[in-house]
Amino acid sequence: MKQLDAESFASFISSGSKVVQFTADWCIDCKRVAPLLPELEERFADRFQFGQLDVDAFRSIAEEHQVKGIPTFIVFKDGEETGRLPSRDAKTGEQIATFLEQMAE
Repeated sequence: MKQLDAESFASFISSGSKVVQFTADWCIDCKRVAPLLPELEERFADRFQFGQLDVDAFRSIAEEHQVKGIPTFIVFKDGEETGRLPSRDAKTGEQIATFLEQMAE
């Protein structure tokens, strides 16, 4: 998963289908789903590129995209948000996979 920063975020989401996980080092739920992400990234590699953004380091980007809790997964298509799995829903690998399946259709 590509680690994004203030410089790379805009160019990363600008074209194609991208999934960005908004996360933080201290986030318990983020740590719980972290082991599941490589498998999901591989499973959806033909449909999405994946990136990760630390909300503490890049708070202005998180605020701009109205990320209220973490982990939040946002799907972008050519720079536009097309779907969001907010933190209250991002608790299991199955929930994340179901969300990505819906977004890939």
